[in-house]
Amino acid sequence: MAEEKEERLQVFLAHSGAASRRAAEKIILEGRVTVNGAVVQCLGTKAGIKDVVLLDGKIVKPEAEKHYLVLNKPPRFLCSQTDAENRPLARDLLPRNIKCRLYNVGRLDFLSSGLIFFTNDGDFARKLSHPSSRIEKEYFVEATGRIPDALVDAFKNGVTVEGVHYKALSVERAGLKSVNICLVEGKNREIRRVFSHFHLHPRRLLRFRIGPVQLDGLAEGQSRPISDTEKKLLL
Repeated sequence: MAEEKEERLQVFLAHSGAASRRAAEKIILEGRVTVNGAVVQCLGTKAGIKDVVLLDGKIVKPEAEKHYLVLNKPPRFLCSQTDAENRPLARDLLPRNIKCRLYNVGRLDFLSSGLIFFTNDGDFARKLSHPSSRIEKEYFVEATGRIPDALVDAFKNGVTVEGVHYKALSVERAGLKSVNICLVEGKNREIRRVFSHFHLHPRRLLRFRIGPVQLDGLAEGQSRPISDTEKKLLL
């Protein structure tokens, strides 16, 4: 970024690896950002390389090196930058030699496991998170009891739960108590809410594919860089 160039504060934060643009907007509105000593809560505010920008009291500035990682998140790790309950954070499983702040692209809930991306590239995160990206996400779900045909059919054809409509791209049986589910939109806790609607709960919920990226033997708690080929296919 040229020295004299200024950009919207949420873009500045995204280019600094602090958060995605959407998350940065929320952070700004919460009053957690200062520019040259003044708290800023206006999304139209601009900042440049000469400005002193602090997030939660820590300086942030655009980073030249971009990182793109895929992590196999174990269950009971939280996808968040902090946690008031001091639960284990997925980001703490990332390589220690990467000193910049990385944030997750999308989420896996606390009990779920599998693939999740981490980056400090706000544009990459924004493109992947936008509904128009239509990126497939595939899950293996093992339930606490036998999965009825009614659940499979309803999820494939569309089902409304508490006023929210859910529809999987595909649902394929893997066993009496297990299915593979492919989602494109991926609403918040979608699989768990549909299963709960049929009085079932996932015993195991594993995401094993995001677009062209698969687990391919990546152990729980381990990460690797997203390849250039994978990145091109994702975008």
